[in-house]
Amino acid sequence: VQLQASGGGLVQAGDSLRLSCAASGRPFSAPAMSWFRQAPGKEREFVAAISSDAFLTYYADSVKGRFTISRDNAKNTVYLQLNSLKPEDTAVYYCAAYLGPGDIWIMQDEWRMNSWGKGTQLTVSS
Repeated sequence: VQLQASGGGLVQAGDSLRLSCAASGRPFSAPAMSWFRQAPGKEREFVAAISSDAFLTYYADSVKGRFTISRDNAKNTVYLQLNSLKPEDTAVYYCAAYLGPGDIWIMQDEWRMNSWGKGTQLTVSS
């Protein structure tokens, strides 16, 4: 599956933004999806995940309560709604797809991901 993330930009602290990840190449209802991010000078980290049927979601503690992951399988798109943004949310955000079995919590393991999209830059100013 091919992935393309979009929706990043320059916002102020406290603002909201929605990232999108469009998929193509195979039935989108198949893969579970994750968002990761990489801040300058830091390793890439898990942000959020959603099961193929959208029934299950999983979040990193740092974004729980502020970010919401969702998907529209009819549109082959997964979304990440980011609210109450902080300067420390500044990063390149990547979407990734996982085609294998397992519990939702394994979606935090980037080594398991089968496909990655190009990232989208989000900068949050204070």
